[in-house]
Amino acid sequence: MNILTIILISVGLAMDCFAVSVAKGLAVDVHEVFAKRQHPWLMAVLFGLFQGLMPLMGYYAGTLFSNFFNQYSGIIALVLLGYIGGKMVWEGCHKTATLTDRPNDFSLKTLFVLAVATSIDALATGVIFIPVPHVLWLAIAIIALTSFLFSLMGYLIGVYVGQRFHFNVELLGGIILVTIGLKIFIEGVFL
Repeated sequence: MNILTIILISVGLAMDCFAVSVAKGLAVDVHEVFAKRQHPWLMAVLFGLFQGLMPLMGYYAGTLFSNFFNQYSGIIALVLLGYIGGKMVWEGCHKTATLTDRPNDFSLKTLFVLAVATSIDALATGVIFIPVPHVLWLAIAIIALTSFLFSLMGYLIGVYVGQRFHFNVELLGGIILVTIGLKIFIEGVFL
């Protein structure tokens, strides 16, 4: 396994982090961007940390647990993202969104759930490193760094778009999260 393959794997794993970060960035008021600068950093660190740790866990768990997570990772991600996204959709449909009333839940609990939900598919990825243990730590570092950077980039894109176009961002963010959950579920079940 060469470095290009590892980079491509890391980009593929980071796409869910990117999409969730865009959704979170869409929901941020411009005043909060500057007042609460630690939120995107905390989100990016958690996303990168979990994306890096999950392949490590998958590697050490080997085929014993990878079959379980290969089989149920889609359902787990769908439930977690469906819950958070569904709640955002429900709240978005039952109130009008304004710039001062945007979903900005950057609590550690919410970010932790999002980090787990977006990194479950990375658990099974650890199994592919069993035949090449000499690249495991390099792969983990690249996966974690890529997810961290994509999360920050997605957040900034979401903030930029959210400030220029005013629409019900809570509803849109919820739809994005549910869609990501469905994507992971469909990939886990059918692919």
